[in-house]
Amino acid sequence: MMQQDQVPLLRIGLPKGSLHNATIDLFERAGYHISVPSRSYFPLVDDPQIEAIMFRAQEMSRYVEDRVIDLGITGHDWVVENASDVHEVCELPYSRATSKPAHWVLCVPEESDVEKPEDLVGGIIATELLNTTNAYFADRNIDVKKVEFSWGATEVKARLVDAIVDITETGSSIRANKLRVIDTILTSTTRLICSHEAWADTAKRQKIEDLALLLKGAIAAREKVGLKMNAPKAQLQAILDLLPSEKSPTINQLADEEWVALEVIVDERIERELIPPLCRAGATGIFSYRLKKVIH
Repeated sequence: MMQQDQVPLLRIGLPKGSLHNATIDLFERAGYHISVPSRSYFPLVDDPQIEAIMFRAQEMSRYVEDRVIDLGITGHDWVVENASDVHEVCELPYSRATSKPAHWVLCVPEESDVEKPEDLVGGIIATELLNTTNAYFADRNIDVKKVEFSWGATEVKARLVDAIVDITETGSSIRANKLRVIDTILTSTTRLICSHEAWADTAKRQKIEDLALLLKGAIAAREKVGLKMNAPKAQLQAILDLLPSEKSPTINQLADEEWVALEVIVDERIERELIPPLCRAGATGIFSYRLKKVIH
């Protein structure tokens, strides 16, 4: 927690809403403990150089551009929507649902006669992504009647207007509401952004780069596990042949000269496929462990 007499080096904006819990968890795995007092918009960070404030992701890039905060976490979509002049530090591919990009899609009800965007001439489109949607139709010279702002529950409005533009990660909400996608407006992932002034400041830039390194390391570790095992030297090559070819395991000599210890990092999704054949090849004492950070 920051002491009362210390002035923070960085003021960072953390997203409230759907990304809130995923962001707190990401910082925890990166090594930063953040506590959020009840009903407070000022989380406490166990780093005296960082002061945190919570904003809606939709507003974040504007506050960074205006130097209300030095840096913030928000979606690329809201940087585009606000036409914000900010410095993008790095991509942080994490979200509440998956690590895949989110897509803003142009949708109509399944039973609609609309097959392509050009069929929406003279129509009304509802969306929260107002500026970007207007630009989409203008760029294609499609003269819609109006793009109106939606205050949420946009999927419901698909049967009240001619089409909607809404965000989806998995497509489940689109399918559940019996909608049909006719085009993708924008693809977006979460980004760490900062003001140009903060990036030009040597001390702030180093702190931002350090933070970005740790956050990216925490993301890289999410789908990885470490594997440790013992192997008889006589079976070492057979065991190495089973490991992913792009991985180079650490090999250490054990007290028994006929045995070595191996350690390797692999994708979690292949761990269960590796362990049985490793055992059959002669590996013993195998155990796996989760990783907090992987720094490349």
